Amino acid sequence: MGGEEEHQQSPLLTSFSQPEESEESVKRTGTLWTSIAHIITGVIGAGVLSLAWSVAQLGWIAGPLLMIAFAGITIASTNLLCDCYKHPDPGSGPYRNRSYMEAVRFYLGEKNHTACGVIVQESLWGCAITYVITSAASLRAIQRSNCYHKEGHQAPCAYGDTFYMLMFGLIQIIMSQIPDFHNMEWLSVVAAIMSFTYSFIGLGLGFAKVIENGKIMGSITGVPASSFANKLWLVFQALGDIAFAYPYSIIVLEIQDTLKSPPPENRTMKRASMVAIFVTTFFYLCCGCFGYAAFGSVTPGNLLTGFGFYEPYWLIDLANACIVLHLIGGYQIYSQPVFAFAERWFTKKFPNSSFVNNFYKFPLLPGFQWNLLRLCFRTAYVVSTTGIAMLFPYFNQVLGLLGALNFWPLTIYFPVEMYFVQKKVGAWTRKWIILRTLSFVCFLVTVVGFIGSLEGLIAAKLS
Repeated sequence: MGGEEEHQQSPLLTSFSQPEESEESVKRTGTLWTSIAHIITGVIGAGVLSLAWSVAQLGWIAGPLLMIAFAGITIASTNLLCDCYKHPDPGSGPYRNRSYMEAVRFYLGEKNHTACGVIVQESLWGCAITYVITSAASLRAIQRSNCYHKEGHQAPCAYGDTFYMLMFGLIQIIMSQIPDFHNMEWLSVVAAIMSFTYSFIGLGLGFAKVIENGKIMGSITGVPASSFANKLWLVFQALGDIAFAYPYSIIVLEIQDTLKSPPPENRTMKRASMVAIFVTTFFYLCCGCFGYAAFGSVTPGNLLTGFGFYEPYWLIDLANACIVLHLIGGYQIYSQPVFAFAERWFTKKFPNSSFVNNFYKFPLLPGFQWNLLRLCFRTAYVVSTTGIAMLFPYFNQVLGLLGALNFWPLTIYFPVEMYFVQKKVGAWTRKWIILRTLSFVCFLVTVVGFIGSLEGLIAAKLS
């Protein structure tokens, strides 16, 4: 039994506790290629599986064009953020903002810092919910794939989600006792490999299906709907899904803080973002367009669990197993920052509490120490995400809702406002008007995406 305090650091939320260390104490060795790898790993995830459905709702012209537009907006937003890393000069400093939250507090003050903190926590919590939903769908898809292979494609292979969500939640209760990011590098590596594996399988299956069909399915206007209003809701929801798939704003400055200099970090990071988003967009266009070309109006919401594909069943099983393994790691990547923030807050609020601050040795694992606060809070957090996922197990709708809700504030609003302060951009100048217009347009995208996804979520729940 001991009372030593654990100082956890989160790469996403270091702004709440990170002291100003001397430049000599930090060795930065990152390069253009390491930052490209970090970005691609951070961007490509479960969102890629919904892109074929999104293209199907938008059609052959609007679908690809909007993916390219979101890529352009992401690059523009990232370039603004890159210039907010150092102050007063974006290339030579001397002051650094090592995280998104730290930059918001530095440039925009405590009120914006608090508001941004709430949105970031909601974004991370929402991603964890999405991962519970997706993992359950993939586990169910493995069982259905084997059933269809044995019983035939017309067999009633219907299985519920609840058991799989509970099983995933139980795994996460155990995994959540990993102390912090410094103890889970291996998990991140496995998650990244799995992400690329299932994405390439989805792309390959879509391409093979197009060859098998002998023609390209789909239309310019996308999937027909029963009414104009229903079509509008689906288009809005598709916008939310694409918005979920792209942005990575909250990790830009953390990646930039790993780069060595010279050349200036902002210049390297802008080049890395351009290359990474180009690669990601090409990959997204291939997955989304080949999926729509393969299935047309019956494109499933999730390319690998909606059962457009039946054979080879072992390859579908492998892809879905990779999804589950990726999401086990991904859940922790999005949850550890929340754990770190909450536990630091409790430690600061209750410095004399043995419940909060005492650590105990575990007899079976001599190197592992457990803490009552960690055990209770993290278990309650996993239970909350699993419970919400069980109430709303709707992949596309939840993805669209989260994508729309977080797109404008985190990707556009805060970066633009910080850039205005950093560059001292005057009101009604040309640059001010262009960025304000971009912010307003993206705000409208967030509003319509949120409305469409919320309508879809309610409709799915009531049906």
